[in-house]
Amino acid sequence: MVRPKKYLGQHFLKDKKIAYNIVNALEGNDVADVLEIGAGTGVLTEILLKRDFRLYTIEVDKESVIFLQNNFIDLQDKIIEGDFLKFDLKSYFDSQIAVIGNFPYNISSQILFRVLEFKEMITEVVGMFQKEVAERIASKPGNKVYGILSVLMQAYYDIEYLFTVDESVFYPPPKVKSGVIRLKRKENYVIDCNDKLFKQIIKMGFNQRRKTLRNSLKQITGNIDTSDLIFNKRPEQLSVNEFVFLTNLIEEKIRTS
Repeated sequence: MVRPKKYLGQHFLKDKKIAYNIVNALEGNDVADVLEIGAGTGVLTEILLKRDFRLYTIEVDKESVIFLQNNFIDLQDKIIEGDFLKFDLKSYFDSQIAVIGNFPYNISSQILFRVLEFKEMITEVVGMFQKEVAERIASKPGNKVYGILSVLMQAYYDIEYLFTVDESVFYPPPKVKSGVIRLKRKENYVIDCNDKLFKQIIKMGFNQRRKTLRNSLKQITGNIDTSDLIFNKRPEQLSVNEFVFLTNLIEEKIRTS
């Protein structure tokens, strides 16, 4: 049996009903390939193999890799031993894919930032996160947990919080509840503004979230006119579309100043 490793943030799901609910949340429309991140002891893997697509897994834990190789014959040539955070999807897949997993709490946000890097390939994500992280990703403007990850993910994906998972269904049980969310890439996921500046504004704004945007963005805006009403707001008050508008406004003012 695979030993859960604290340094990898491993909490193995042991409830088959929850596992089925997670797998069933994956729609997998228009994709032939699905990548499971962190297969562990294969609780999701076993169910995923019954679905009508090619399943691949990526696993950084050598002990888990050996377990999967010994217990899932159909997966033999589709087990990738490696770190998803460093893995180049384009070197392995040549088409659109979906991603699923019981994500380790300690790298779950990093996994999503990596998803953003490959958003042109990843059409859907179903993942289990620490509950507060799942809520943050799905939260709307005006919510106190609405932040950088909320805006960046919602710019490119439609996000739905599906259900909460109790600590008791894991081994070892974590100290917090978990939440399962589904991210479906928007039909038009190319935002209508300077992507680099958009991300810079979001990060700079939320890094000083108690300040108005007029004050938190001074390093970007410099001496340009910031009398527009949107600069009176704080970052958590802005929707994705308003951040796009703000990006275009700032870029235009810089260009014409």
